[in-house]
Amino acid sequence: MQPETRYTRSGDVSIAYQVVGDGPHDLVFIPGFVSNVEMAWLVPDYAAYLGQLASFRRLIIFDKRGTGMSDRFVDAPTLETRMDDVRAVMDAAGSSRAATLGVSEGGPMSILFAATYPERVSALILVSTSPRTLWAHDYPFGDTSEEYDRWTRRAVEGWGSSEFFDEFIPEVAPGYDTESRLALGE
Repeated sequence: MQPETRYTRSGDVSIAYQVVGDGPHDLVFIPGFVSNVEMAWLVPDYAAYLGQLASFRRLIIFDKRGTGMSDRFVDAPTLETRMDDVRAVMDAAGSSRAATLGVSEGGPMSILFAATYPERVSALILVSTSPRTLWAHDYPFGDTSEEYDRWTRRAVEGWGSSEFFDEFIPEVAPGYDTESRLALGE
C-alpha cells in the first residue's frame, strides 16, 4: 500500500514527503539525485527496501526540491537551502530528532544537517556517498571535469530511453531484478 504524499513549504517551494511505519524512533531518508516518493513504491525491490526500513522505525521520505513530486526551481539552490528542506520536512512530520540516512548525493545534505542541527540528529548513516564529485589534489578519487561533463551529457541526451536505463540501472542498482529494473525505467 502506497503511503499518502503530503507537502510542506520550505522557502518558496513545496516539498513532497511521506511518513511510513510507527517505530519508536524516526529515520529520515535523504535520497540521491533521482527520487519520486510515489513511483518508489512501484519498484518492487525499492519498495521492499523502504518497507524494511519502516518495519522498525517511523520512516520519513521526501523528494528534494527539483525532483519527483516536489516543486521545480529556476536557479540551482545552495546546499544550505536544500539542507534546510530536511528541517522543513522533519517539522511537518512532527519529528524533533531522527537518524538521517543520506544516499549518494543526499550524503552531503545529511552531513550538513547533522553539523547544523546536532540536537536533531541521533545518528548519521551514509550510503554510496562521497565528500565531493570532482577530482582535486586532496581527493584523487573524483572524476575529472571531462569525465563528469561526459557523464552529464550522456544522461541528458539519453534520459528516459531504454538504452540509457539498460546502462545506468546496473551501475546504481546491480541487484535489481528484471521487474524492478523495468519499473524504475518507466
